[in-house]
Amino acid sequence: MFEEHTSTRYGESLEEVRSQFLRMGGLVESMINDAVESLSTGDTALIERVFAYEVEVNKLEIEIDSLITQVIARQQPAAIDLRLLLSITKMVTDLERCGDESEKIARTARRLYDQNIRFGPIVELNYMGSLVSQNLHEVLDAFARLDPVAAARVVRADKKINKEWRSVLRETSSFMIEDPRTITTAIDVIFMARALERIGDHAKNMAERVIYTVQGEDVRHTGSKNILKVASRYNFNVSVDADEESDSDEAEDK
Repeated sequence: MFEEHTSTRYGESLEEVRSQFLRMGGLVESMINDAVESLSTGDTALIERVFAYEVEVNKLEIEIDSLITQVIARQQPAAIDLRLLLSITKMVTDLERCGDESEKIARTARRLYDQNIRFGPIVELNYMGSLVSQNLHEVLDAFARLDPVAAARVVRADKKINKEWRSVLRETSSFMIEDPRTITTAIDVIFMARALERIGDHAKNMAERVIYTVQGEDVRHTGSKNILKVASRYNFNVSVDADEESDSDEAEDK
């Protein structure tokens, strides 16, 4: 869906930016999966891999920003190409922060296992982790295909992550009230669940950027119903009434 390019070099530059971004996204997705898995397994190899990928993700963030600066300065892109590049500059920041949150989880997991502490019986984070990982995967796929409707589904799916985050808070609070000896471990669980919730927020931000890239309209802070409406514009196979969540639910998730 890129603009027709008279310059082969221009087209190659855009594809390089896109490819590097997707590579960065793949690394971050692996970091999330490894960090969450390390919580239940204590596998130090997974934890070390998260740390190694974090270094690579940081390097890619700098490289992608540099590439985008060069393309804009030399080629002066317009229309969807310009929106694509501007969106990627925002999304690489979201990806880098997702990596940071994954690293926080891995560091906490390593500390807990170094101390021979298993918090599995207190609360389980695998389900929340799978929701977050799936959302990031879906938004990267929506970006690769420039599919605004798929991106809108990611925005809606973020509600499930927020719901699970609230559930973790309730569970851990109950454990702390019933047994004060669990307070330290429960705080660690809340810290890691919060990191997962933030990753979900970043995936949602990226989804909104995909919609902006394709449709040319900024849908941030407009509500999931309007987001689906904008995303499905020119796509008559999608019902704008597909979002059955109430306005009160949207307000609760903000």
